[in-house]
Amino acid sequence: MESKRQQKVSKQIQKDLGDIFQKEASHLVAGTFVTITQVRITPDLGMVKAYLSFIQINNKEIILDKIREHTGLIRSALGQRVRHQLRVVPQLQFYIDDTAEYVEKIEKLFDGLVIPPLEK
Repeated sequence: MESKRQQKVSKQIQKDLGDIFQKEASHLVAGTFVTITQVRITPDLGMVKAYLSFIQINNKEIILDKIREHTGLIRSALGQRVRHQLRVVPQLQFYIDDTAEYVEKIEKLFDGLVIPPLEK
């Protein structure tokens, strides 16, 4: 369970990363709409796992690889934003959030089920 401090820092980093991808790192995602769906931070605030969702793109892995190659640039931009709140800028790890695809798959499975009528 995350502490209140972890939750607050996670929310702030999520907001800041969203701004960075919209403004400063838009060239990395080649005009793709990127959403930071979740940010998890370690208790020592030293490591961040950011989960990204890409809208209407087939090659998510290519974009993710490009983002991972430029993690230093993104971390530097994040450091400029959180320099007064955090003593150390956390290391960043990026992952694809496939929750939407998973939900869609489950919904298709449920749609395919035939439920027999209840007997009275």
